[in-house]
Amino acid sequence: MHLQAVPDLPEVRPGDDLAALVAERTDLEDGDVLTIASTVVSKAEGRMADLEAFPAGPRASEIATRLTERTGEEKDPRFAQAVLEESTDLVMDEPFLLTETRFGHVCVNAGIDRSNVPDHDLLLLPERPGESAARIREALPADVAVVVTDTCGRPFRYGQRGVAIGWAGIPASRDWRGEPDRDGRELGVTVQSVVDELASAANLVTGEGAGGTPAVVVRDWEFGDHAGSDNLFRDLESDFVRQALREWEWTPEGDR
Repeated sequence: MHLQAVPDLPEVRPGDDLAALVAERTDLEDGDVLTIASTVVSKAEGRMADLEAFPAGPRASEIATRLTERTGEEKDPRFAQAVLEESTDLVMDEPFLLTETRFGHVCVNAGIDRSNVPDHDLLLLPERPGESAARIREALPADVAVVVTDTCGRPFRYGQRGVAIGWAGIPASRDWRGEPDRDGRELGVTVQSVVDELASAANLVTGEGAGGTPAVVVRDWEFGDHAGSDNLFRDLESDFVRQALREWEWTPEGDR
């Protein structure tokens, strides 16, 4: 497959038509996949905010005080308040805030970004990134799947990678269960998260920081003749890591 960053995208402002900005700068073809960073989706949807919009309540103040003591770095209780308001579940509150967003994504600090936000303190994730992907897809001039991406860390590994937080025109996963391997053995558990893998591949092209290339066109990739599923975010009943985290009791020394 071939991946190409969409060139010369301007700084995105609230109300901008992302589909038009992309279509003006690249020739899309039926079957392409467009990955687009959540940062520009959020900017187009006006999801910028300032800390003053989140006066800290007692819980946020307590969390910020405890994190300051734990890490030795001053934590703003207004930021903790913003994280709480953007979350439906606080999975961990030490040594960092691990939360579930309103659309089911589990990540640090509810995915709130503090970089590349001119004139504002915070950039919040899109409220409903799946709907955002569908709107962008509907406005494009070709039959193109759309994946809204973000970067986040992974349990048990250093570093961040691209993940999908919204998608349209493509299943989230392709299901290999029931298909044979080369020795004829039937696969029993393999469900491949293709939207995450496309997001991660695109992230190699977009890069991080000041690159200014938030959109990538993926061409000559095919889903193949497999069953598909839109299941991506685990619920609590099937998320054994999250269940285990709930059994931990954190102390300032980091003991259980």
